Amino acid sequence: MESQNNYPELESKIEAVLKTIYDPEIPVNIHDLGLIYEIIVEDEGKVEIVMTLTAPNCPMVDELMAEINEKIRDIEGVDDLVINLVFEPPWDKSMMSEEALLDLGLL
Repeated sequence: MESQNNYPELESKIEAVLKTIYDPEIPVNIHDLGLIYEIIVEDEGKVEIVMTLTAPNCPMVDELMAEINEKIRDIEGVDDLVINLVFEPPWDKSMMSEEALLDLGLL
């Protein structure tokens, strides 16, 4: 995940919240799963999250996006949120954190 923010404290809060949101089909949070490609924090509380899904046809996408939207907007200092869902590069298990790989018994 890239970082180009001048607001590291807010970025850290966003990352912490993303680690509380779990993929509906895999018992790992979306941050450690590698679904978050970038968190961009701009002036005046504008936040963009660039992310993907484990599969483009994920049946739980609406519920997952709603949970992300609700929890991130609840963070003090976040005034505007855009979730940019992308499929390039496609997700694969190499994007998972070491902790996630251990949790799933893949290491």
